[in-house]
Amino acid sequence: MSGALEKQEGGDHYKKLKIQPAEYAFHNKLPALEASVVKYVTRHEAKGGAEDLKKAIHCIQLILQLQYEESGEEL
Repeated sequence: MSGALEKQEGGDHYKKLKIQPAEYAFHNKLPALEASVVKYVTRHEAKGGAEDLKKAIHCIQLILQLQYEESGEEL
């Protein structure tokens, strides 16, 4: 079978996984920020190191601000 999940631009860190972050996010209907958290945490050892973890933290901070500050929930 050939398709987008079998190829990757810029490395092979996702192709080595049993389930790619995009596939997981799609099947679980994750919004963009949550999908990004999964992506960055999954790849940090194979690609971006601490920078990817910082990106994941930033996405989580955005989720907290956008989703929970507006509802008045204490953070």
